[in-house]
Amino acid sequence: MPTSPLPSDLAIARAAHLEPIAEVARAAGIPEQRLEPYGRHVAKIDLAAVRDLADRPSAKYVVITAITPTPLGEGKTTTAVGLAQGLSVLGHRATLALRQPSMGPTFGIKGGAAGAGYSQVLPMEQLNLHLTGDFHAVTAAHNLLAAMVDNHLHHGNELELDPRSVAWRRVLDVNDRALRNIVEGLGARIDGVPRQSGFDITAASEVMVILGLSTSLRDLRERLGRIVVGFTYAGRPVTADDVKAAGAMAVILKDALKPNLLQTTENTPVLVHTGPFGNIATGNSSVVADQLAIHTGDYLLTEAGFGSDMGAERFFNVKCRVSGLRPDAAVLVATVRSLKAHSGNYRVVAGKPLPPEMLHESPRAVRAGADNLRRHIEIVRSFGVSPVVAINAFPSDFDSEHAVIREVAEAEGAHVAVSTHVVDGGKGARDLAEAVVAACGEQHEFRYTYELDDTLREKIEAVARTVYGADGVDFSPTAAKDLERFEVLGYGGFPVVIAKTHLSISSDPTLRGAPKGWRLPVREVRAAAGAGYVYAISGEMRTMPGLPRNPAAASIDLDDDGEVVGLF
Repeated sequence: MPTSPLPSDLAIARAAHLEPIAEVARAAGIPEQRLEPYGRHVAKIDLAAVRDLADRPSAKYVVITAITPTPLGEGKTTTAVGLAQGLSVLGHRATLALRQPSMGPTFGIKGGAAGAGYSQVLPMEQLNLHLTGDFHAVTAAHNLLAAMVDNHLHHGNELELDPRSVAWRRVLDVNDRALRNIVEGLGARIDGVPRQSGFDITAASEVMVILGLSTSLRDLRERLGRIVVGFTYAGRPVTADDVKAAGAMAVILKDALKPNLLQTTENTPVLVHTGPFGNIATGNSSVVADQLAIHTGDYLLTEAGFGSDMGAERFFNVKCRVSGLRPDAAVLVATVRSLKAHSGNYRVVAGKPLPPEMLHESPRAVRAGADNLRRHIEIVRSFGVSPVVAINAFPSDFDSEHAVIREVAEAEGAHVAVSTHVVDGGKGARDLAEAVVAACGEQHEFRYTYELDDTLREKIEAVARTVYGADGVDFSPTAAKDLERFEVLGYGGFPVVIAKTHLSISSDPTLRGAPKGWRLPVREVRAAAGAGYVYAISGEMRTMPGLPRNPAAASIDLDDDGEVVGLF
């Protein structure tokens, strides 16, 4: 790998040759009449294109996930982009489906999420800075429902909605810790009913998940109507339909349901759509994007948030149930630094440089953290899917350290390849692409972790034991009571999501590697009735991030020519 620094991501993005978006669509077989252009290089795709392409052969379906990441992330997005380009280098037609980045992290500590180096999604400025407005539509629809709930309380509360039970907060696509907890309705009587509430970030909204899981406008409308905003004094759920908000919400979201078409630095088509959180929600891009893209080429790649215990588990158990699609392989992104972190010998902090000693050659430290990789390979295999370990190479890595990862992966029976896609683009991911092609050619039988007719308690316990490796689950009295209530209310047939830390396979963010001898504590259980799942909360989950001392927003500006600067 070169010792000279790469140009900035923004400089590489601006120097790249972009094809007209109609040409990108044509290469994927998407009819031009189904495009709704947003400039020359971005377009929405009308949902009728799903029907147009339905008779075409289905692509091989590959999910990109990861081992347990450091707070810095391990490069799933850029690996997914590089792999799509690598498959194209081999002569295969590949399409990539990704979540849309939230502007909260873009302006906060993480920065942009368009990939890196020569494996990016373009135009990167538009992708990172609200794209076609889908996040704004989700924000508006969500907050309309909040306003309708408060309006109902103000005008007599005909439904006898218990204000203390209202869990529908407002959302904003900006990191703002000061809004986590607020008191609303202060002032005169005409200013509303005072009550405690707060804000979440837009990516945490149930409306975002609904948008990602809906298969049609009708499905979207029905899911929005089922959203539970609170309960009556008698314990009956009060829905968005009950407060007469769902129809207007669907109108706001009508265009947002259409996937967005972009391209990579090497002009591979990319569908960017929806962006639900990976630790408290599904962490996957939309079902409609995948149902469209599965008929656009030889391979469809999609990314799931965080590690295989998080986004990939929800991809398999939730998203695949809705879409009806079955994966052929799963790519586990691994890095030297993440495995060194799992040795327990180093402390990695988001927004700060790696500890200097972590950059020293140390195959021993990599081997000490390898149990985490082994566990994630087990998790992928538990779904009957072939694992491929992608070693995302950094300039600070050593060949001896890559050799340890390869040895561990091969000993577990996984395919493995080193990828230099950040520096070399598609040709740097050629070996990884070949490994993915080989994995997709293997015989496998996909399976879920649980059946939908299992009880909610049994589903949560199945995920905890089979995926996380826990000895069991400890439900608080409140959680146990709510599980019983949700079964009575008809939510027992839903899949489950477990909201926990992404920094450990366990529920304790300080536990590295593959923890054993622990139990999953569940303190609270909630129903996302519109999205169609029940979620258990383990630990403290921040649904509204805060800005760091030196936020990325402080460096972003316009130059004298009106060009964006400081966006990396």
